[in-house]
Amino acid sequence: MAEGMALPERIAQRRAGLGDPRALVGELRRALVLVPFQDGGLWTAEFGGVRWICGFTDEGALARFARARDSGDGRATGRTWEFAELRGARLLDEIIPAMDEPAGVAINIADPAGAMLFPPVAGIVPDAVAVDADDTQGGGRG
Repeated sequence: MAEGMALPERIAQRRAGLGDPRALVGELRRALVLVPFQDGGLWTAEFGGVRWICGFTDEGALARFARARDSGDGRATGRTWEFAELRGARLLDEIIPAMDEPAGVAINIADPAGAMLFPPVAGIVPDAVAVDADDTQGGGRG
């Protein structure tokens, strides 16, 4: 596959059972991800004992999420959403380790056919905060 393939294309490949999972993680690391703000911090949600940073690949994906959150039925409400534009590597290598709980990245969660979770496991997040890291070597949270 071509280098520099857009994150949504890599996600579509993996959802179809194709492509290299490492290439998908690499694309997330290189991608600029839009993360909305909530209560003075990055928008997160808790699911399955993991804190998920909610990120979006473009303003359209973020707008679909905002419409669903604002009105519950997808209609625009006129609310202004502030967001940060962060490199995926910063989310994985800096922000997640600072969260002090198992955390991953959830991409495009308002797009059921295009969403992807990047859980807090070795090979995605630093070993020191991966929930599947070998605790005998000082890594892992869980």
